[in-house]
Amino acid sequence: MKKKIILLCLLIISSIEVFSQISTITGKLIDHDTKEGVMMVTVQMLTEDDSTYISGVLSDENGKFKLTAPKRGNYILKFTCVGYIPLTKTINVSTEKNIALGNITFSADAIMLKGATIIGQAPPVTVQEDTFVYNASAYRTPEGSVVEELIKKLPGAQIDDDGKITVNGKEVKKILVDGKEFMTGDTKTALKNLPTSIIDKIKTYDEKSDLAKVTGIDDGEEQTVLDFGIKKGMNKGLIGNADASIGTHNRYAERLMGALFKDKSRVMLMGNANNTNDKGFPGGGGGGHFGGGLQGLNSSKMMGANFNYNRNKIFILDGSIRWNHSNGDVGTEQSIENFVSNIGSFSNSFNQNYTRSNSWDARLRMEWKPDTMTNIMFRPTIKYSTSDGLSSSISASYNDDPYLYVIDPLSSESILQMAEDGLMVNTRKNNSITYSESKSLDAMLQINRKLNSKGRNVTLRTNFTYNDNESKSLSISNVHLYQIKNNSGVDSVYQTNRYNLTPTKSLSYNIQATYSEPIFKAMFLQFSYKFTYNYNKSDRATFDFSNLGENFFDNVINEYRGWNNYLSMLENPLDNYLDSDLSRYSEYKNYIHDLQIMLRVIRQKYNLNVGFMAQPQTTHFIQKYQGTYTDTIRNVVNVSPTLDFRYRFSKLSNLRINYRGTTTQPNMTDLMDITDDSDPLNITKGNPGLKPSFTNSLRLFYNTYLQNHQRAIMTYINYQNTRNSISNMVTYDEKTGGRITRPENINGNWNISGAFMFNTAIDSIGKWNINTFTNISYNNYVGYLALDNNSNSRKNITRTSQINEQLRTSYRNDWLEVMLDGSLSYTHSRNLLQSESNLDTWQFSYGGSLNIYLPWGTSLSTDLHENSRRGFNDNSMNTNELIWNAQISQGFLKGKPLTISLQFYDILHNQSNFSRVITAVQKSDTKYNSINSYAMLHVVYRMNVFGRKQDDDPKRRIRPESMSIGPDVRRHIPHEFRGR
Repeated sequence: MKKKIILLCLLIISSIEVFSQISTITGKLIDHDTKEGVMMVTVQMLTEDDSTYISGVLSDENGKFKLTAPKRGNYILKFTCVGYIPLTKTINVSTEKNIALGNITFSADAIMLKGATIIGQAPPVTVQEDTFVYNASAYRTPEGSVVEELIKKLPGAQIDDDGKITVNGKEVKKILVDGKEFMTGDTKTALKNLPTSIIDKIKTYDEKSDLAKVTGIDDGEEQTVLDFGIKKGMNKGLIGNADASIGTHNRYAERLMGALFKDKSRVMLMGNANNTNDKGFPGGGGGGHFGGGLQGLNSSKMMGANFNYNRNKIFILDGSIRWNHSNGDVGTEQSIENFVSNIGSFSNSFNQNYTRSNSWDARLRMEWKPDTMTNIMFRPTIKYSTSDGLSSSISASYNDDPYLYVIDPLSSESILQMAEDGLMVNTRKNNSITYSESKSLDAMLQINRKLNSKGRNVTLRTNFTYNDNESKSLSISNVHLYQIKNNSGVDSVYQTNRYNLTPTKSLSYNIQATYSEPIFKAMFLQFSYKFTYNYNKSDRATFDFSNLGENFFDNVINEYRGWNNYLSMLENPLDNYLDSDLSRYSEYKNYIHDLQIMLRVIRQKYNLNVGFMAQPQTTHFIQKYQGTYTDTIRNVVNVSPTLDFRYRFSKLSNLRINYRGTTTQPNMTDLMDITDDSDPLNITKGNPGLKPSFTNSLRLFYNTYLQNHQRAIMTYINYQNTRNSISNMVTYDEKTGGRITRPENINGNWNISGAFMFNTAIDSIGKWNINTFTNISYNNYVGYLALDNNSNSRKNITRTSQINEQLRTSYRNDWLEVMLDGSLSYTHSRNLLQSESNLDTWQFSYGGSLNIYLPWGTSLSTDLHENSRRGFNDNSMNTNELIWNAQISQGFLKGKPLTISLQFYDILHNQSNFSRVITAVQKSDTKYNSINSYAMLHVVYRMNVFGRKQDDDPKRRIRPESMSIGPDVRRHIPHEFRGR
């Protein structure tokens, strides 16, 4: 009886289950223009009578979705995605049969795109195999921002003070826009000129080289790229963005960008002028930082053009031309502890540098496919640049930490006091003028021919490079030695005054043949041979007029290319001062043969590339220097094994293991047994016994994405060690403060690092998000230490561990974004021979940012962060800096194309400019001059003229296919699901 009751219950439950899930509805959302699937579309099922929410899903990477109707009846399906017109469909479920809706066309919302802000709960990060896709709408930036501010918010992305972009531990070398090349060779132009208002998505991935793309075989020349996707609807027609601004302390920043998009071509023009160190506005958040990008008072100007043409993928033309001009005013105060003796050596310096430069860069890429079996590519590049420099510096060396005795180690009073106490070693004053001019031409031609459809192909490739450089430099140096007395019993002094003229020419070309042969199904062998010839000639003429007196040039005015201000004071013609011993002539010829064999295996779940390269080379080096003529030939063989393994668990989950071994030969100048004492305080020697070094590099990378939870996970481990690495053995003279440097082979240099990134939505609709990025590294730096010429060199090891953590959580809806974030950087450093140089330092930051968008076109952006340092021996470095930035913006005119904003930087005047670097041989602290606190008034105007006719009525945001949702129905829909 009990069994019958249980059986009856199971039947009833099964029946309920069957009838509660009466029908499955499927479909695919495709883009109106590209006909490709649209991923991450929110699909909601509502009841027809009162629009009650039933269920919802997100479309997958191919645009497909699947829902289940709970019972018979009429339903409304609502489709929404950022940048697209919301769409509804009415369906009737009358039977138990599944309903296949087929392809559903999604159109871009050009009217929405004309507004100031795109609103939507897009997932911040998604993953498609080995490609990370960041949704720009999930990382809001203040009005008028450029993409640099957007990148700073991306999980795992960093931009250093020099503008270098790193994503997931790899440096970004190339920028693409909609998959097309953009200002190749210059990532900074995109960062500083592309406005965030036109960006939809940012992809990051490893792009194969031109050769690997056509052969399919990894050649190790891939590079990490950032691919900026333009918003749907903006990639057809004409767009423009103009930003004019003026600020306190005579600050200014002007920017102009225009683009014309057509079906087959696009042209982008841009210009930029500013004296704010190319600094963007940090008010939208992104975490605290310590003086980033504030190295000096620098101004820059640029103009550039980029064009792309694509005729049915048969003929592709990409090109760019740019002009850059910069003026620099950089003052640095530096304090250094050198690990060159058992007691240590300390030095301080102040250096004032003025620079100016002009450069032109023009590049072209042409790809032609005359038939389905042939690919021809041609890449020419032309460059021209000039650079001027002025430098004045004063430096001093001590045999103990000067801050233990004085406040300002470089003041005249402090130097006199420490000289009386026997602490001074030397002082040096230096003035210099430099100028250089460079011209270069580069061209690459590649021809690939497929011999059948199974993977057999042959490639011919050649590259030619020519450089012509000319440089001039004048250096005036006065040195005072406190520990060495002259014949009169007073401190020794000497002057080193020199004028150098250095013309340099170089020529390089290579010819390469590659053949790929299928040996089994989805398995290929590739054979490659490349011959490379390198030629370099330098003929430096040195004019020496030293020891004319310590104050001989005191009244000379230092100015750009002001050689004659100094040379006109000489008693004799300049040619009389030519020093044949200090002049140097060198000629370098290099013949390289690359022999490579690679195996490629392609399977449904994994790809494998494994290979081996042998590189015999001959070097012929000629040098005439310091009365010695050298003519030598060196023959070596480099070996480089490589392995690249990729395993695909699914389209959203990927594992990659990469190994590469590389051999590096010493420089020929390091192999010459010559002592260069042209600078008595920095003497260098060669070492004929140097061996080549071999470096092992291993990288493990894993990423996955859980679509239903909008959860992205990434982790990687990098390991590198070098056998016979080349390190400088420094012999320190405690009496002069001078150093003798000689390269030596050393073992023990290795490092390991790892990272973990986790990004997830906390709620089902993605309003709450949390992100963490953890980075851990360990470095084993090895170098030599010798106290004096009579002491044996000793191995010194500096072991440094570092932990970095960034944690962010955010809430966003259609008018508000709040972000709380914190970062921590802990450095643990131990020095084998100088325990007093051990470090345990902490740098941490915490705070938040706020973005408010009001309905009448007003927006407010602000961030507040406390930046702190702890653990530094100098208490003045243990600081707390409360940094506050804010911006208020107002939009004007119909559609708000005109925006006026007021920005305030470092309102509390607390930001400093300080950096610390630790290596095996020294610890250095550096401060820079800069203006950190100022205000800017911006006027931004955006123009959008779209290529196809759009509805001019901003109220018509929903375009139903079978019915409209009227006001009576719409008011029952939850506010967060309504079309905007």
